[in-house]
Amino acid sequence: MAKNKIVLAYSGGLDTSVILKWLKETYDAEIIAFTADIGQQDELDGLEEKALATGASKVYIDDLRDEFAKDFIYPMFQAGALYEGQYLLGTSIARPLIAKRMVEIARAEGANAIAHGATGKGNDQVRFELAAAALAPEIEVIAPWRSEQFRNEFPGRAEMIAYAEKHQIPVQASAAKPYSMDRNLLHISFESGMLEDPWFDATAPENKSMYVLSVDPEDAPDTAEYVELAFEQGNCTAINGEALTPLQVMEKLNALGGKHGIGRVDMVENRFVGMKSRGVYETPGGTILFTAHRKMESLTMDRDVMHLRDSLISRYSSTVYNGFWFAPERLAMQALVAESQKHVTGTVRLKLYKGNVMGAGVQSPLSLYNPDIATMEADPTQAYDQNDATGFIHLNALRLKVASGVHGSEVHGIQIKKEPAASV
Repeated sequence: MAKNKIVLAYSGGLDTSVILKWLKETYDAEIIAFTADIGQQDELDGLEEKALATGASKVYIDDLRDEFAKDFIYPMFQAGALYEGQYLLGTSIARPLIAKRMVEIARAEGANAIAHGATGKGNDQVRFELAAAALAPEIEVIAPWRSEQFRNEFPGRAEMIAYAEKHQIPVQASAAKPYSMDRNLLHISFESGMLEDPWFDATAPENKSMYVLSVDPEDAPDTAEYVELAFEQGNCTAINGEALTPLQVMEKLNALGGKHGIGRVDMVENRFVGMKSRGVYETPGGTILFTAHRKMESLTMDRDVMHLRDSLISRYSSTVYNGFWFAPERLAMQALVAESQKHVTGTVRLKLYKGNVMGAGVQSPLSLYNPDIATMEADPTQAYDQNDATGFIHLNALRLKVASGVHGSEVHGIQIKKEPAASV
């Protein structure tokens, strides 16, 4: 069935360039290319000319960096999101924003389909399409890599390169590509190629050239650098006393973190589609922000509110990773997160040194820490009576004593010797 107009998520690389031409021919359609500027920097150079030369009738290159930082990165960091204990979700959080803008363009242009170049083995196909389903269920999504016809025509990169040459598609590609990259304001990821071997050492000296956002920690300055981050209601609003927008915060922290080799992660993660994959990530600014935010919370958040929010971190992180940013459960969790952040205000001082982010002080006008109560010396406030701990412990021990009286200590897998120990 021929499509009148298709909006394609276009990066200018080999895959989406070939897909642009293939969609136009296969569907006899007008192709509108869309690229989201979310911090790729020089990767955007010449994209409009490439897309038009490949057959696009119109090209959108929209600067979404402010929206990305303010409405996606910041809310996610308020939630303390960390997928499988390591990944700060740099790629995951960008996809719903891209899909949202694609849908807006499709409606504005009267297109009845959108298309993407995500493979059938990855997470991105799920993220794009779940976002589109939530925002515009009437718009069809075309995924060429899941098309048998497309895969028959392009079983490998050699066939794609040959197709590009035949149709004079202006792309630079080679049959041998050591790894793939995805960059935005929050991070850059590396996967596939040589990285598919989990024993491959991405920290080896000969692999230094792979990294883009950070120096090798071993090559970072020998002198530590201090930085102060000011927070208001869980959001960083200033660095070293200078008021900044969320975008400016991310840019400044990326530069600082990269200088000191901060934010490198090498992990084997579990994809939503069921397989494990190995990825290497650089998230310099995000790592600093994540650490500072947590330290600010430690001083200002109520204990049980923090523990309740923390109990949602795994669920929230998986929700974002799996592509459910616009799902009702993420919105519900975000409402709780926003409530938890109302008093997360103050200043954090950090020490940056050779890949490490260390706390060097925290203060807040809303601090819940009272040194007079916490002191090991005499408590001038008389707020805490140590004798009260006797009853507190007694009541908490009651159920343990009852269970032990009924079942004995063996219920815990422990054998208590009844004979006295031999004297030495």
